[in-house]
Amino acid sequence: MKMHGFVVAAACVASSWARADAVVDWNRQANVALAADGPRVANSPLAMARTLAIMHIAMADAIDACSPAFKSYSAPLQQARGASALAAAHAAARTVLAALHPAQRQAVDGFYGAALASIPDGDGKTAGIALGEQAARLLVAQREGDGTFSTTDSYRPFTVAGQYVPTDLPVVSNVSLRKPFSIGSVSRFRPGPPPALDSALWARDYNETREWGAAGSARRTARQTETARFWQQLGTPAWNQVARSIATSHPLPLADDARLFALLNIAMFDAYLAVFDAKYHYNFWRPVTAIRNGDQDGNDATARDAAWKPLIDTPPHPEYPCAHCAADGAAGVVLRSVFGNPTPFRVTYAGMPGVTRDYDSTRQMQGEIFLARIWGGVHFRHSNEVGETVGSQVGDYVLKTTLTPIAVTASE
Repeated sequence: MKMHGFVVAAACVASSWARADAVVDWNRQANVALAADGPRVANSPLAMARTLAIMHIAMADAIDACSPAFKSYSAPLQQARGASALAAAHAAARTVLAALHPAQRQAVDGFYGAALASIPDGDGKTAGIALGEQAARLLVAQREGDGTFSTTDSYRPFTVAGQYVPTDLPVVSNVSLRKPFSIGSVSRFRPGPPPALDSALWARDYNETREWGAAGSARRTARQTETARFWQQLGTPAWNQVARSIATSHPLPLADDARLFALLNIAMFDAYLAVFDAKYHYNFWRPVTAIRNGDQDGNDATARDAAWKPLIDTPPHPEYPCAHCAADGAAGVVLRSVFGNPTPFRVTYAGMPGVTRDYDSTRQMQGEIFLARIWGGVHFRHSNEVGETVGSQVGDYVLKTTLTPIAVTASE
């Protein structure tokens, strides 16, 4: 059976649709660990996507070594027919998280011990554990020194001698030092430039964000204001939450579930790198800068608002293109490649307890986030469009080149 481009593979030992819950459970456990691991990780969608991609790739490679169905990400592991794919998945996840986030090891090991206890002891379990550990160590070694946590920062603030500029440096300015999972070069999907400041397009975007994104905007409804604040949450935890929800209501076999979550986080990680490459290539101003200097853009249709401020805090990096939208585009492509238009799902946000958002499809959620970045006063419409396009291009590329199927079983 084939589901939207995914191969339904046989597990090493008896395949079970219910066992795919192991992937969802480890994704949830990993997100808990990441949130608890300090601001360097918890506040970085790149760092979170990196860990989740490594963990899920290791799980996918270990499971696939039992019964190959897609091209492995790392050098192929020795096939281990008879090993427990479930034990391999648990061991791979635990080994990655323990290695990358040692401060969370006690909680991770507790979860791992409970998971293994459900698998009968024997040679299959032992072989599966060894296989998972091997896959995890290989992936962790491959990503060591990939630039994600590089302290090299040579960003040069734009100024003239003797003139003050704000001194907080932007984040991810060293994007050229970072290693993608699939796209090869961070500049592979670099888009064209932002709108010319004397253009009608720029005036349209400027005035839309000035009116709708101001802290005290009279145009925005209370619901839109809440939505803008709700979508301050980072793309990585949000889209992994969505994937868990959909994968639970539309269960896949273990191998396909592992591949899905690996591709999801690879695509988001690489989309972030692609969009940050463009951000620092163009260095385009944020709305709060542009609107307070509207008399300097040479466009008679953009009136300066000297006291303008956005509804939500402006992220510390250039505006164009939208990074959240890039993650949304990449995640949406991957999820739709498997599930098409799924049944409704719900999203929560730890930063706003008790507030939820319900969606009928991933496209609907993307559309709301798109508008939320304008309502929040941190992006312009064209930037959102370009960011979403870049993310979609990265997602398509990842699907075509990474963990690709090598065989399809007979249709059921």
